[in-house]
Amino acid sequence: MKHLLKMLDLSTEEIIDILNLADQLKYEQKHGIPHNHLKGKTLGMIFQKASTRTRVSFETGMYQLGGYALFLSANEMQIGRGEPVQDTARVLSRYIDGIMIRTFEQKEVEDLAEFGNIPVINGLTDLSHPCQVLADLMTVREYKNKLDGLKMCYIGDGNNMANSLTVGCLKVGMNVSLACPEGYYPSKATLEFAKQFPNFKLVNNPKEAAADADVLFTDVWASMGQEGEAEKRRIAFKGYQINDEIMSVAKSDAMVMHCLPAHREEEITAKVFENHAAEIFDEAENRLHAQKAVMVKLMG
Repeated sequence: MKHLLKMLDLSTEEIIDILNLADQLKYEQKHGIPHNHLKGKTLGMIFQKASTRTRVSFETGMYQLGGYALFLSANEMQIGRGEPVQDTARVLSRYIDGIMIRTFEQKEVEDLAEFGNIPVINGLTDLSHPCQVLADLMTVREYKNKLDGLKMCYIGDGNNMANSLTVGCLKVGMNVSLACPEGYYPSKATLEFAKQFPNFKLVNNPKEAAADADVLFTDVWASMGQEGEAEKRRIAFKGYQINDEIMSVAKSDAMVMHCLPAHREEEITAKVFENHAAEIFDEAENRLHAQKAVMVKLMG
């Protein structure tokens, strides 16, 4: 593993390896055991999209690993004024030990990896959100003590979360059921990958997808950059909500997960959100531990 660009690039063994290391680093952090694996190393963090969890978790993670995180706003860099991404990659490779980028186009992440000679971590693109899904899998395993054989249901937009969850969950042996409205399906590459698995299902009916689910996921109806489509999406996603009716067909001990921020009473009711707040905020915390594991694997 040289980079973390998308879930499709990771093998099952690499995913489990990252999760095992994340568990270890979490244990060490909770028990005050130093783990300065990245002492003297610097991570450059390029942000073209706003962030709460990504920035704080990566910055804190680097500090806990003994390294330094450098916040690089795209607005203040030459990349924001037209410098080619390949030139940025080659320059940053001379200064720092790794790059985390949170941006719109997947191609930017891939180009940074191609033209630089340091590890690149995808902190989120419109196509993929691998760091979030590693944290999600870590959380599900903490609560259920396994991944293989569990049923994951995702309800909502076939966006970066749907893409990465589908791939990640299938790779670790979970059954995957998606409910997305017509016209809002996951990417072609995701569906090409998923169709080789008999335990994958894409439907338009949320209740059908949620039947006997062990864990349910959702995400906002309009992601960053889609604000202009908000009203159109509100109409398209009517009924694609995790609520009491959906929970009634899932398993009685089903988990609910949300990558946050959540729009209560849109993709999830406030009641269901608060009933499952413990696992949702454990999920948010696990971004820190999963990303530390990724950084150690790539930069250690």
